[in-house]
Amino acid sequence: MTPMAVRTREGSTPDNANEVARSSGPRHDALGLSLDDVKRMYRLMLMTRLVSERILQLNRMGRTPFGAGTDGHEAAQIGAAWCIRPGKDWTVPYYRDMGVSFVLGFTALDEFRAVLGKATDTNSAGRAMLNMFSSPERRVLSRSVLVGTEFPHAVGLALALRNRKEDKCVVFAFGGEASTSPGDFHEAANFASIHKLPVVFVIENNLLAISTRFEKQMAVANVADRAAAYAMPGHIADGMDVLDSYEKTRLAADHARAGKGPALVELKCYRYQPHTSDDDDSRYRTKQEVEEWKARDPVKRGREYLLGAGASEPDLEAIRVELANEIEKAIAQAESEPDPRPEDALTHVYAEGTPRPDGTRA
Repeated sequence: MTPMAVRTREGSTPDNANEVARSSGPRHDALGLSLDDVKRMYRLMLMTRLVSERILQLNRMGRTPFGAGTDGHEAAQIGAAWCIRPGKDWTVPYYRDMGVSFVLGFTALDEFRAVLGKATDTNSAGRAMLNMFSSPERRVLSRSVLVGTEFPHAVGLALALRNRKEDKCVVFAFGGEASTSPGDFHEAANFASIHKLPVVFVIENNLLAISTRFEKQMAVANVADRAAAYAMPGHIADGMDVLDSYEKTRLAADHARAGKGPALVELKCYRYQPHTSDDDDSRYRTKQEVEEWKARDPVKRGREYLLGAGASEPDLEAIRVELANEIEKAIAQAESEPDPRPEDALTHVYAEGTPRPDGTRA
């Protein structure tokens, strides 16, 4: 499938969007990426796929109560997250963004601690659902599972960065296409545009709001078409292609980083697994549809690209074996760690201690 074109709110294609098409060299070279960069991208895509598959397997074995797969989103997530500057930019991920978290430094052990609800879970000490990513040191904002509520939080964070004069810092706010239907998104986009705040709205459009198909969610053909209402650029990427996802997200990030206000990038991808481990996806889609999308599998496409760019089969197989071993060790380690204590259930839920005049507590 040919790469999808970049669209702006005027419907034109900016000159720098055609940089790769004009280049006669490898795509990654034209994007300023080394072959090692692409190998690391591939490793994280494969890691995301293998962890996602193991979560569903553990659920079916009765070893974990719940799972939400990432299969099919790997290129969209890793490509977009590659534009985030760790320790400088802020990220507000959504509950399917396991690949984003891995780019930002979370590990397979972090993921399985959360999946198993362990007291050692770095996100919530076992209190929240899986994938409620949180890390102040990595500048990952804690969030709610409620769809769309992350966008006002992200915009408020961008306003705080502006007020603190943290120039060139960008807030990356992730969500699925259905998260752009509630009013939270529209209020956030409008406010960000009026005040020219440095926000990138990263929308992973997998065409399904649980079971509601895209055409029943919105009347426009693309989520990116909505950007025009808020006077911001709207870019469309092939979310099954890691390099295209990176390129289009970088365009949006460069716009925000230059002080020109927010931008939106729509990553068109597809969810291979059911919405969650509790979902029966046979009620709203066919096996044929899933297989058609699997023919464009982002992990396989990444592997094929690397082989064409000079990587060897043994090198890529070594990555797979290393990851498989790492994941099994992470599962065993997480399962051996303690569960949360009942007496800690209310810790950090209510304020503790005696109030002081300065607002702190003893």
